[in-house]
Amino acid sequence: MTNNKRVLILGGTGEAAALAAKIGEIPGVDAIASFAGRTKEHITLTTPSRTGGFGGATGLANYLRQEGIDFLIDATHPFAAQISFNAAKAALDCDIPRLMLSRPAWEKVPGDHWIEVESNQAAANILPGLAERIFLTIGRQELASYAHLKDIWFLMRMIDSPEADTPTPTGKLLLERGPFSLESDRSLLQDYQIGAIVSKNSGGDATYPKIIAARELGITVVMVQRPPVPEGEKVADIKSVVAWLEKRF
Repeated sequence: MTNNKRVLILGGTGEAAALAAKIGEIPGVDAIASFAGRTKEHITLTTPSRTGGFGGATGLANYLRQEGIDFLIDATHPFAAQISFNAAKAALDCDIPRLMLSRPAWEKVPGDHWIEVESNQAAANILPGLAERIFLTIGRQELASYAHLKDIWFLMRMIDSPEADTPTPTGKLLLERGPFSLESDRSLLQDYQIGAIVSKNSGGDATYPKIIAARELGITVVMVQRPPVPEGEKVADIKSVVAWLEKRF
């Protein structure tokens, strides 16, 4: 039995795997990465990992106690708000430090034509009359919000196919994982004659080229804003997470 500090990393972003590897290099630290398993593509890790949910805040708290976790790092997707609230409650119940790794949201710059909305439902409500061909980049979980829009053709890009019983809008599925290049996204918008984009404000570099391409082509972006997350300490990059941990040893 070692006296190493144990760190649980709740994954869901590309940074999470890199973070797990970086933390695993710190002497005296054991890192465990946990992924919800919503995407099917395998993620290569150099540290121990687990896949699947915990059973809410109570289940996560039980896991933290059973595994003797000393620190909890929330590196989940910016739109996985429920997981973040569960993490906050579980860490509080177990009296262990918690840190959120939250990549900065994209910010509007001159030349952008954004319509900012609070939800996918709100986005769907304003699409009729905006464009006849729309690039939908909101993942597969919220496709049903757009399925009733029969007069719009959608180009839908996501990592995995939607579940068989998911209502989906009319259009074409593109199953691809970023990062994407500006050249390829610009060509995509032109080749499919896209008139508007619907995107979640996920932040990061991997999918930002579509925003640049839309700016260059004068295409409107309907930007779904991030949901609220729990209060607590937040940092924006992996280096800051490592520094936060090292201060506590």
